[in-house]
Amino acid sequence: MNNSLSTGKLNLPSLNLTTRCMISSYLCAIGLGALLASAQILMTHGMADEKFGLSVDDIVYSYHGNPEHSLIETKLNGSMSDKASSVDKLQIIKWVRAGAPKEQWDDQIKTVFMKNCVSCHSVIPGLPDFTQYEEILSVSQPSGGASATTLTRSSHIHIFAISFIFLFNGLIFSLSVGGRTWVKISIICLPFWFLIIDVFSWWLTKITPEFAWLTIISGVGYSICSAITWFVSMYQMWVLPRKGHLYQVNTWLD
Repeated sequence: MNNSLSTGKLNLPSLNLTTRCMISSYLCAIGLGALLASAQILMTHGMADEKFGLSVDDIVYSYHGNPEHSLIETKLNGSMSDKASSVDKLQIIKWVRAGAPKEQWDDQIKTVFMKNCVSCHSVIPGLPDFTQYEEILSVSQPSGGASATTLTRSSHIHIFAISFIFLFNGLIFSLSVGGRTWVKISIICLPFWFLIIDVFSWWLTKITPEFAWLTIISGVGYSICSAITWFVSMYQMWVLPRKGHLYQVNTWLD
């Protein structure tokens, strides 16, 4: 196997076996991560309208809010649906719809929250403290969507974490051969811009629900670009060399 650096060939089909195995392992790991992230989105945001599958309504309810239901009811039927039994969830929802009376809180509902919720909702900063009736009352009103604090936290984590994934994907894909330069540049750079649009769309949807479409479009956009880089990179590393296609080109210089 030719050494790509010593021969001046730096491209995916000409990489040595060690490098191809390392890159392929990384791609398999992030590919699995992407599938798990998709499943997590379907089970959290995708359940905001109480129906399986991601829709515009899910985005609107998650970021803008749902005036027909309280925040706690939306969460219990969506992202928090697995955190309590059906009996306990129904008891909480009935109590909230009855106006969250204080006497029922003291008599029985507080015990339900203690059993199911306070392990997180009393110790994690940024989450309402469910040991306090006043905190429960604040999330028992019609849902106003994600708070500014939640959006700020989610936005910076989303941008920092996923940008690094796109960076490494782009570096690998930049070693690919064939195709027009402008196409390669577009596939490498567009995910970053879709990511920025994605985060901005959360804030815009918080203000007005019409921007929920941007969240879906941007998510689909960077998912398609990432899928292209994944499959092209794997194909060129493992299929092209077996077909005898080796290239005398340094993709980072030529």
